[in-house]
Amino acid sequence: MVVDGGSDDDTPRIAEQHGARLISARRGRGVQLSAGAETAIKELRADWLFFLHADSIPEAGWTEVLKAFMNEPGNRGFAGYGRFALDDPSAAARRLETMVAWRCRRLGLPYGDQGLLIHRDLYLSAGGFPPLELMEDVALVRRIGRRRMTGLPLTVTTSGERYQRDGYIRRPLRNLGCLGLYLIGVAPPVIRRLYG
Repeated sequence: MVVDGGSDDDTPRIAEQHGARLISARRGRGVQLSAGAETAIKELRADWLFFLHADSIPEAGWTEVLKAFMNEPGNRGFAGYGRFALDDPSAAARRLETMVAWRCRRLGLPYGDQGLLIHRDLYLSAGGFPPLELMEDVALVRRIGRRRMTGLPLTVTTSGERYQRDGYIRRPLRNLGCLGLYLIGVAPPVIRRLYG
């Protein structure tokens, strides 16, 4: 399923050409992710949900990794996420991947570009994705709680274009600043203006 937020490129045509169900929603990551989850739960009666950003690709064999996690009954109370990787061969990209791994391990804060596998009961009990333009992943993961987050043996590779464009120091610092502002209660629309 692909949830399109009014894109002006070929997303709808490409999604349908590849057999994906296309859902239209108001633009905004939280709104779009929530619309996809609602459709999957209500119309498709999905037990498990796997959320993935449009610029992120799971490695080969990812369906087997997800199936193994879903087939373990005790995992219904946990959410799984992949290892963050960038499609950039630079040393700066490797350093950023190491920092993200630390953030996930120590703080239990994976972001949406790592993928998120979650049972519908846990998703609903955590309140689902809030209709935010950004920080929707942080909001949901914090409600799930660090103890119920688990890393999967799965690498999810994300486009490094934003980091190459904005810089491997400036972009992560901006992201960290946005996270800090969110955690102290600054409204996401204000943070969005800083995020760019």
